[in-house]
Amino acid sequence: MASYAIGDIQGCFDELQALLEHIAYNPMEDRLVLLGDLVNRGPKSLEVLRWARTERHRLRLVLGNHDLHLIAVHAGLAKVKHLDTVDDILRAPDADELLAWLRQQPLVIADAHYVFVHAGLPPQWSVEEALRCSADVEKVLAGAEYRDFLAHMYGNEPDRWDAHLAGWDRLRFIVNACTRMRVLTRDGRLDLKFKGELADAPADRAAWFDLPSVREGKQTVVCGHWSALGLHRAPGLIALDTGCVWGGALSALRLDDGLVFQVRSRQPVTTEWS
Repeated sequence: MASYAIGDIQGCFDELQALLEHIAYNPMEDRLVLLGDLVNRGPKSLEVLRWARTERHRLRLVLGNHDLHLIAVHAGLAKVKHLDTVDDILRAPDADELLAWLRQQPLVIADAHYVFVHAGLPPQWSVEEALRCSADVEKVLAGAEYRDFLAHMYGNEPDRWDAHLAGWDRLRFIVNACTRMRVLTRDGRLDLKFKGELADAPADRAAWFDLPSVREGKQTVVCGHWSALGLHRAPGLIALDTGCVWGGALSALRLDDGLVFQVRSRQPVTTEWS
């Protein structure tokens, strides 16, 4: 039995199947953690989502920004963007069933050794705080009033964590931190506009994982989201978004020993990071 974390799939179903074959995935024994952004921008989002739901008893996943965007579009509370590739899901006869399942997924999961999140954890959060915040969003997103949450989800404010945040402001910050964060100001404010390579970040910005954190480092954070960062290892961090949808690669981390496995993308090469 082996356990793997897989980076941003983004509708690259063929690459996903090739990666599963490469790691000799045994669905009867092995376990998977998907790091969010299952869908969008790639050619086969519907196939990825259907596969994930079928495999739901053998995998866990955290939501990414593209997954949340799809949920909002399906609910009629966001519009399809010009690069989106989710029309096949929206037209599918099982769309309601697929999206109802997706709404029940968390933003953060953790075990004794790892914390899994799509984008990252604010330096002000302990792992326990991150799990509490994830549970708050999970509860409202899976609940009867989820449309109210989606209607207030978009926006870049507030940009700094405060334990006294409440209501939609609190939930919006949690979503932005867990699914959109890359760099912060030196005093811990989210900069949600920068998407490039770390070396090109403004001098007054730092990667979220380079700022002093309240976390004690007992667990390694495994994340995706930052395709321009690529495969990146640092103390307490492994980032796995290697830009499959942009012509890079799809990556899996074997959690048992830290080995990384990759398959090359079949998508056109582009540097339009997202």
